[in-house]
Amino acid sequence: MDNSRYLNPYIGGLLLGLVLLSAIFIAGRGLGASGGVKGIVIGAAKSLSKDHTENSVYYKEYISKHQNPFKTWLVFELLGLLFGALISGFVFKRLKFKIEHSPKISSKKRLLFALLGGVFFGFGAMLARGCTSGSALSGMAVMSLAGFVSMAAIFGTAFILAYFFRKLWI
Repeated sequence: MDNSRYLNPYIGGLLLGLVLLSAIFIAGRGLGASGGVKGIVIGAAKSLSKDHTENSVYYKEYISKHQNPFKTWLVFELLGLLFGALISGFVFKRLKFKIEHSPKISSKKRLLFALLGGVFFGFGAMLARGCTSGSALSGMAVMSLAGFVSMAAIFGTAFILAYFFRKLWI
């Protein structure tokens, strides 16, 4: 792999921090991908079954705060993330379909574990009332103790679990 086509991770981290601080300064809100996904899911549920969303306490509460869930700040953040990734992939000639995995496992097993990881992460984000970017990064940016605890828990758990799942990657 040619690493010269990738951004230095320290510069990337600095740029992410500047984007986060800019979001807080300009929009008055931090970042958070799970909130955007939540808006899309609730907007889709409202479009598909208005009766169901009007009779659900969970949906009704969210919709009362956001008349159109598709027009929330975090949905636009997700769209920017998607289009930014596509533009970056195109500009740096990395835009291709492939499934990266260890030679020790199949593409099917890699996709299964990616799906399971995504489901567990999404469930955890809903329990924690925020994902890594919302709970940890945005929380730390405003010097919230909960943000620091979230980040320590996320990385600590990942460090411990990496031992058990390392054969999926190396």
